[in-house]
Amino acid sequence: MAYYHLGEIVHRQALKYRHKTVLKYQDPDGKWVEMSWKTFSEKITKTAQAMAEMGVKPGDNLGIYSQNMEKYLITDFAAYANRAVMVPMYATASPSQVSYIAQDAAIRILFVGEQFQYNNAWKVQQENSQLEKLIIFDRQVVLKADDTTSVYFDDFIATGDNSETIALVNARLKQLREQDLATIIYTSGTTGEPKGVMLTHANYLKAMVIHDQRITGMSDRDLSMCFLPLTHIFEKAWTYYCLHMGTAVAINRDPNEIQKNLRVVRPTLMSNVPRFWEKVYDGVQETINNASGVVKWLFRDAVATGHRHNLAYRNEGKRPPLGNRLKFFFYRYTIFYLIKRVVGIDRGNFFPVAGAPLSDNINRFMQSIDVHLIYGYGLTETTATVSCFPAQGFRIGTVGKVMPDIEVKIGEQSEILVKGETVMKGYYNKPEATAEVFTEDGFFRTGDAGLLTDDNEIILTERIKDLYKTSNGKYIAPQMIETRVSEDKYIDQVAVIGDERKFVSALVVPNYEALKSYAMERQIPFSSVEELVRNKEIIDFVFAQIELQQSQFTSYEKIKRITLLPQPFSMEHGELTNTLKLRRKVILERYHDLIEQMYAC
Repeated sequence: MAYYHLGEIVHRQALKYRHKTVLKYQDPDGKWVEMSWKTFSEKITKTAQAMAEMGVKPGDNLGIYSQNMEKYLITDFAAYANRAVMVPMYATASPSQVSYIAQDAAIRILFVGEQFQYNNAWKVQQENSQLEKLIIFDRQVVLKADDTTSVYFDDFIATGDNSETIALVNARLKQLREQDLATIIYTSGTTGEPKGVMLTHANYLKAMVIHDQRITGMSDRDLSMCFLPLTHIFEKAWTYYCLHMGTAVAINRDPNEIQKNLRVVRPTLMSNVPRFWEKVYDGVQETINNASGVVKWLFRDAVATGHRHNLAYRNEGKRPPLGNRLKFFFYRYTIFYLIKRVVGIDRGNFFPVAGAPLSDNINRFMQSIDVHLIYGYGLTETTATVSCFPAQGFRIGTVGKVMPDIEVKIGEQSEILVKGETVMKGYYNKPEATAEVFTEDGFFRTGDAGLLTDDNEIILTERIKDLYKTSNGKYIAPQMIETRVSEDKYIDQVAVIGDERKFVSALVVPNYEALKSYAMERQIPFSSVEELVRNKEIIDFVFAQIELQQSQFTSYEKIKRITLLPQPFSMEHGELTNTLKLRRKVILERYHDLIEQMYAC
């Protein structure tokens, strides 16, 4: 397998694949169109030349503030051809977040996506004199009346077609260095201010090498759905790996359209966070529970058959018995196919999942219905993957085996420590913070607690900073409790409270639609969601559902009191990070009075 610097990878692949499709994306009318490797390479070259014409130099930091789109990837690889550094920002970022990153990374040129990003970036530009130019991807964006510096992307790439910039870009392509910075990715900042993680081209290249050694069964015949934000290291590294493999990528532009787009594109691969699979699981369980007697029996027998076939036999390297193979073959092309077809994953090969804890029950269920999840663990600072499931021989309850050439050991407070060529160079402009996260012998401190099995598998237990200590001196792991409780179909989100408290409580966001149906079936009157979540009968019912989910917890881990919330936690209110993790500090402040009421008596 050949390995290419990110500045040249697309051009090298274009020589091999030429007119084969590399990207699928939606035009302004929503129609899916295709781009060949040859066209992709040509657009990257034109964009690289336009950057050079604009004065972009090796080592310059270029910002990108956009949702996923084909121009996002073109910009990335054009920057790498100029030995420039890409600094991505989440499409949902506020002006203050954009301003912080733009100033910290000294960004002069910012590529923006749609009207929302342009409006915010324009505001930042008025307050930040170093931000000189906005380059706009979406031609439909309406410019401010006094904007004389911004330019549309299509106009921008037409500016570099001259002999000087052609020669300059070609010279830079000859000078590509693996130790050059590729990206500065700012962490979402659950605590404290964001830190810019510096990843080199060598980090990304090593990530490709170790994934080639671990992942089997992927080829240039696959099609991957790019759904997570390309700002997220998981999606960015995975998409780059797909291009390394010659795998086509379908770009989902609007996260709210993913369900519809999955059914249209029907990808064979897709990286995602556990939240997506929780929703799929809830939908399938709802279908099973509402089925008639015979159909419900068939569903459950299919799951049991799939569990034996995929987990008890195939995963253990054993040949399933003939009877099990025949039943599995029947269910695979009937019940399993219908379930997957509804979601749009009926052509599925496998699906990487990481970014948060995945319930063992949901993982086991998905494997049983022939949806092959590759569960893993990683961080921005480790160029994503530290560990992941192998194709065979994985263990539910772990986050997979440590990747080849990556060294993991367990430090104080059971902290997972990582060393290897995928570990970051450091935090941008933060030498002290960089020094703090590395041990004397060069291991990166992940901040996650866990165990290492004899088979070099990681069992992830908790974020060390998230561990709560009750006033009785007992330690509890809120993520573990939240993951288990949220398996219930009536519960959407949970924030566990308990640090320095005498018992554990929780703020609960119910599944409003499921709860409304329950209330109507039992003729419980309500005129609004607010009235519904205040109803004592409803509160008692949800608490009873929680009790069922926490039957295996020790007494001090169990939730003793709950408050149902009439609106979900959201990024807009600052309660969730861009990767949908809880911002506990914000939640504690915002719901302070409700929390105090749970401990008042």
